[in-house]
Amino acid sequence: MTAEVWTFIFIGITFSVYLGIGIWSRVRETSGFYVAGRGVPAIANGAATAADWMSAASFISLAGIVSAKGADGCVYLMGWTGGYVLLALLLAPYLRKFGKFTVPDFVGERFASNPARIVAALCAIAVSLTYVAGQMRGVGIVFSRYLGVEVWMGVVVGMVIVGFFALVGGMKGITWTQVVQFFVLIVAFLIPAIFLSNTLTGNPIPQIGLVTGDVTSELNAISQEMGFDKFTSSFNSMSGWSMLNVFAVTLALMIGTAGLPHVIVRFYTTPTVRAARYSAFWALLFISLLYTTVPAVAIFSRTNLIQHFNEQPLDKIREKPWVQKWEKTKLLKFVDKNGDGKIQMASGNAFVMSGKTPTDEPNPDSKNEVFINNDMIVLSTPEAGGLPNAIIALVAVGGLAAALSTAAGLLLVISSSIAHDLYIKFFEPHASEAKKVFIGRLMVVVAILVAGYFGIDPPGFVAEVVAFAFGLAAASFFPVLLLGIFSKRVNHYGVICGMLTGIVFTGGYIACEKFLGVDFKSSLGNFYIASEGIGTIGCALNFIVTIVVSRLTPAPSAKIVELVESIRRPDEIGT
Repeated sequence: MTAEVWTFIFIGITFSVYLGIGIWSRVRETSGFYVAGRGVPAIANGAATAADWMSAASFISLAGIVSAKGADGCVYLMGWTGGYVLLALLLAPYLRKFGKFTVPDFVGERFASNPARIVAALCAIAVSLTYVAGQMRGVGIVFSRYLGVEVWMGVVVGMVIVGFFALVGGMKGITWTQVVQFFVLIVAFLIPAIFLSNTLTGNPIPQIGLVTGDVTSELNAISQEMGFDKFTSSFNSMSGWSMLNVFAVTLALMIGTAGLPHVIVRFYTTPTVRAARYSAFWALLFISLLYTTVPAVAIFSRTNLIQHFNEQPLDKIREKPWVQKWEKTKLLKFVDKNGDGKIQMASGNAFVMSGKTPTDEPNPDSKNEVFINNDMIVLSTPEAGGLPNAIIALVAVGGLAAALSTAAGLLLVISSSIAHDLYIKFFEPHASEAKKVFIGRLMVVVAILVAGYFGIDPPGFVAEVVAFAFGLAAASFFPVLLLGIFSKRVNHYGVICGMLTGIVFTGGYIACEKFLGVDFKSSLGNFYIASEGIGTIGCALNFIVTIVVSRLTPAPSAKIVELVESIRRPDEIGT
């Protein structure tokens, strides 16, 4: 059977399971819709959290961006994994003990301020919409390849499917669907990695094979070119990032992870604080299975594609069915600049391409003649490596599972922020349970439409778009959550000013650079920080403004001080 037939078989099986779970867990009350009735066991919540957190950016785009940027791309690995540890140890147990539905709920109650709740809800919407746009792009790429349509049509198909699953079961349905999706995505990622590792190194364990296996001279040379031999001496930057930029991006991703509303809400679904701690352990274990494999997959993928394209006749390349299918998606393009009938992949520029489609007029100064979208590298690697069609299909289904699991969780955050934190709280507080759930589902539909638009016309690769969301979370939520738990003096005046300062600065910087074309790199020189890392500066501004304004305004009431003390009180840690 062809890869397409296998793909539809696997999609039929997995989607039937997802649908069955959604129907089984259909909810009619708000606690089930928003926090799964607070009855999810720790290990299941750990798997669901891992699936929620390991989005299309992790599955589809991360190895691709490491393939393109080399060692620079590993800032995503360091930032995202380090950030989860920060969240699990520093914030999650205290937020679960507080016992609310959402992050805006925490902000509104902790600071006894409806304006603070509104600002937090608006920040949650901005972060989640940015994040879910990346997921819609990932879903669109998968459907584009296997339905033989352009990416925009794939995004439309994905919008319908994501919306359906988010609408059926709420958080309860999403949670148990994500448990299944985790196992689908992790198996789909590891199996081709094992095949490639065994083929290229003679060792089936990717992490070990790359280091100690029978590595070919070409594989070793590519590993060195990507900078993986220079971590202990100098930083070999393929993308021209300074160490300041590397630090800023890594930190923004770390603290952004600790401020992500859709990940934090997962800790509200456990029955106890103790279960929240254990679920954090399980999630980190599950996450490490994929993240420790990413560098090996990145190097294997780059080697694989170079072997297929570099110095090969263009007409022979285009005879390959998998190449023809990826060219139809417009994520792969060949330009024989020197007219020799062969394709050259220039060193250091082999994977240079825009985040949307191959550039119509490639840089005439570059000798590179193949343009590969970072987001197709992982999905195309099994085909390029000659793996069985069933494995090729499994990777596609894994990519869908990764994108769908995260998109569903994000849509619930957007829904809860608009429906629960804004509409129900301020416009119809005495609405019936049925009305509350209806408003929540209506907001899911609105969010899908907006996210779909940005999925069709994104400002960058999937991982880059997701990084923007992390930057917005770092600049808006991390200071508020940290200070809200550990500082008795911070008040609502400071929090409101801090959140607004952080998110406006960070969002404005990203918009200017990615949408308006402002060249900050030329104007800032050595002090330039990429859009992926500007959340670090936004976070620092948030901290400064929050603390200064809080000190210049009246202190919180004794009731709020007692509330802060009770959150940190260890004698109730098991409740």
